[in-house]
Amino acid sequence: MAFQFTPGPLEGLVLIRPAVHRDARGSFFETYKHSEFEAAGIAGPFVQENHSVSQRGVLRGIHYQRPPHAQGKLVRVSQGVCWDVAVDLRPQSPSFLQSFGVELNAEDHTMLYLPPGFGHGFLALSERVEVVYLCTAEYQPASEEGLRWDDPGLAIQWPDAGVPLVLSDRDRHFPLYKFPL
Repeated sequence: MAFQFTPGPLEGLVLIRPAVHRDARGSFFETYKHSEFEAAGIAGPFVQENHSVSQRGVLRGIHYQRPPHAQGKLVRVSQGVCWDVAVDLRPQSPSFLQSFGVELNAEDHTMLYLPPGFGHGFLALSERVEVVYLCTAEYQPASEEGLRWDDPGLAIQWPDAGVPLVLSDRDRHFPLYKFPL
C-alpha cells in the first residue's frame, strides 16, 4: 500500500502519509491513487487543482464554498512548512464549529483531506511555502464565503510564525460567524 490513512480528530478529516522511496538519486512517492483513496472512503472525484505560493507570515483563510458547490480538499505542501487548519461548518456534525490544525511540510509529505462542509486556511511558517490542493468541486465565486481567522467563537490555535501576519483585505474583513451559514 502506498498510503497510510489515519482518521483525524474531527469527523471526516483524514491524515494521509504516502510511502516515500528514497535512494542515492533522491525520492519518489505517489501523491494520489484513486483506488487506495476510494478504499479509504475518499472517493472524490477531484476536479480542480490549486497551487498557492506564500511567504512566511502569510495567513490565508478561513475559506469555504456554500452548497451545492462545497469543496472537499486534499491538501499537501510541495515546498516549505505551513500550519493547516480545518473548521467543521456542518451544522449536523458532532464536531460542528470545532477546528483542527496540523503542520504540513515538504519533508514528510503528510497530506490532509477535508470533506465538503469544512472551512480551510493556512499560515506560512517557512520563508516560502507552496501548498497544492485538489478539490472535489470547481471554484464558484458566487458560492465563496469566509470566516475571520481570529474569530473568538472558533478559538483557532495559530502558531507564532515569527513575523507579523500578512492577510488580504478580504481575509482581514471576513465576518465573525453567524449561523446558519
